[in-house]
Amino acid sequence: MSETVTKLPEESGSVRELDVLEQLLKPEIQQSLTQLVENLPKLAELVTLLTKAYDVATTVANDKVLVNDMVHGFGEFVKPIVDTTKGIANAAVEAGDRAQADNSTIGLFGILKMLKDPQVQATLRFAQSFLNVLAERKNG
Repeated sequence: MSETVTKLPEESGSVRELDVLEQLLKPEIQQSLTQLVENLPKLAELVTLLTKAYDVATTVANDKVLVNDMVHGFGEFVKPIVDTTKGIANAAVEAGDRAQADNSTIGLFGILKMLKDPQVQATLRFAQSFLNVLAERKNG
């Protein structure tokens, strides 16, 4: 291959063609070209797979019914999460408003009375379990 490449065209005075031929004469370029030729079957297979993937993506993107179904399905999946989040946020805002409006002092007996509330008990159990898990992960 190097014998045919080493002959420079005599009639062609193009500088660009000479630059290309000079590049082709470099051993690292010849080695790269050899590797490229050896891997052409793999590259052709890869290009085929990429073309198929592109065709599928284009078909899906242009299918308005499928896109609408996906958007609707995603909306149905997200709606309960959004509703729950809005409910929790509304409860937090309402609790904040109530706490600001109530100026009463909570004493020791008030705290003891609150400890009997099932919601307070559930919250305290959760807090205790959460702190235990954090401690285990920190030590483990």
